[in-house]
Amino acid sequence: MPVLTEGPRPGEFVMSEANWHRSRDTIVIASGSGKVAPGTVLGKVTASGKYVPSPATGSDGSQTGVALPIHGVDATSADVRVAAITRDAEVNGKCLAYEATVNDDTKKTAKATQLAAAGIIVRN
Repeated sequence: MPVLTEGPRPGEFVMSEANWHRSRDTIVIASGSGKVAPGTVLGKVTASGKYVPSPATGSDGSQTGVALPIHGVDATSADVRVAAITRDAEVNGKCLAYEATVNDDTKKTAKATQLAAAGIIVRN
């Protein structure tokens, strides 16, 4: 019998959020970001206002984690609109995904601190 592996489900990382979807906004993930899983820590590029997976370092604004997409998207060759958690929420840190340069606990803790500044509390 074949083994099936299930990926992250839409919104499974959300533990609690504000009433009436106040925690959510529709955002645009920039073309070239590739496949973005639900719960990927995103940063906002200052010049364009679009979101990309938040790297550990940088200088274009995207290095600061500020949002988490609720659904997975493929932004390989086009901008994609998606609902995202942008404030007033608690999320499960074990369900979050990160850009490849966020590759150790220190960097993940820094992203949790950045998200907290946006009102998104990471619980582990």
